[in-house]
Amino acid sequence: MSAPAVQRSGPGELSRRRRLGVLAICCASIVVVVMDISIVTVALPAMRADLGASVAQLQWTVDAYTLVLASLLLLAGSTADRVGRRRVFMIGLAAFGLGSLLCSLAPTAGWLIAARAVQAVGGTMLNPVAMAIVATTFPDRAERARAIGVFGSMSGLALALGPILGGTLVDGIGWRAIFWVNVPVVVVAIVCTALFVPESRADRARRFDPVGQALVILMLGCVVYAIIGSETRAWTSPVILGPLGVAVLAAPALLAYEPRRTDPMLELRLFRSVPFSSAILMALFALCGFGAFLFVTTLYLQNVRGLSALEAGLCLLPVGVVITIVAPMAGRMVGTRGPRLPLVVAGSALALGALTSLWLGPATPLPVVLAVYLFFGIFLGTVNPPITNTAVSGMPLSMAGLAGSVASAARQTGTTLGVAIAGTIVGSTAGGDPQAFTDAEHLLWWPVAALGIGVVALALMSTTRWAHTTAHRTAELFSQPEVSPVGRSA
Repeated sequence: MSAPAVQRSGPGELSRRRRLGVLAICCASIVVVVMDISIVTVALPAMRADLGASVAQLQWTVDAYTLVLASLLLLAGSTADRVGRRRVFMIGLAAFGLGSLLCSLAPTAGWLIAARAVQAVGGTMLNPVAMAIVATTFPDRAERARAIGVFGSMSGLALALGPILGGTLVDGIGWRAIFWVNVPVVVVAIVCTALFVPESRADRARRFDPVGQALVILMLGCVVYAIIGSETRAWTSPVILGPLGVAVLAAPALLAYEPRRTDPMLELRLFRSVPFSSAILMALFALCGFGAFLFVTTLYLQNVRGLSALEAGLCLLPVGVVITIVAPMAGRMVGTRGPRLPLVVAGSALALGALTSLWLGPATPLPVVLAVYLFFGIFLGTVNPPITNTAVSGMPLSMAGLAGSVASAARQTGTTLGVAIAGTIVGSTAGGDPQAFTDAEHLLWWPVAALGIGVVALALMSTTRWAHTTAHRTAELFSQPEVSPVGRSA
């Protein structure tokens, strides 16, 4: 049977009702993918008790997922632009469902980590591809900005609501149930995608870049391995210095190799746009801070405060409520007034949340703890819509998949680094003296506050007239016919 014809102009001809249906399907996919980052954090103590996992294995349970996402998102986005976004999206749903099932059946921590990697392979085909589908489904610029705002807000909402759902499932059924719930959602999403989502591709296909992909995996994987390994080994250990050396060599090799390709996996010319470059850095900073917050908060609430998984999840309910209220407002504000104000509010809230967390201890009244967590809810509710919109705004639709992939990769890289760094700082105190844990936790909040300040600075710089000029000039580079320069490889 031959493949169905690709509808290049189809999304622009869809009725409003069907466009909203496509948006709902894409939002459902982003919810399950992103929620599996945070839903696992509340189950970590139960996994540790059931599987006999070490703190390092708990870190890898989170980071194996986010690391694979970060490493393969660029490949998934460009592949979807080439072979068809709906096709790749459906394959990703099936792979994600299979990985979820394998996670629920894992007999040891090692098997769970491997299954999380399988699950993430499917997730890489959902996150950036869904955003590209949204971008091509809504041709009107203002309507597209609002749709992307809704889509971006789902990411933040899923991160915050994950611990609440996870706590309910862990206490009521067991930690394996947090993976079971994905399967029916995936099945429904596959059926709806086949029925309602039109196929689309980029006008110009991008070829596979195996060397660039390998360099990205080496660079990210070696950095994370070194950070997590430093918890039990000195930084001068060959086991740590070796991976760091590989990462140091891989980074300049990637920067030197990619411009020589006609179709690079990482299109470095995108970074000539100040708004795009700033969005990538802000995504990295923001999710690094929130990843660290989620990891240490779960351990603090359960190991230090002695709360159950459900109680710990409920403690994060105010964060989810704030995100539910703030995220749609931020999305509308981005569509009408631009991204500056939401980003400044987000960075300020992250910095304030980190600084006020310095006063939290083992006996701090719980209402005070919950009040501090509200800052992180405001932060996550306001940061995702403007970052998502900034990453793809001003770019031609032919680059939507790639631009979205880079932004998503920055988010996952940030989460991965946040968990790795947080686990390294507090790991040796987990399960021990509560005061020792909170003392170690306080060391973490200073760099998190610095990340918030960095978001504010980048927000102000990326919304200037000069920054917008660079975005227009960058978009023009991709609207012109490609001419293969001398020295570029195929």
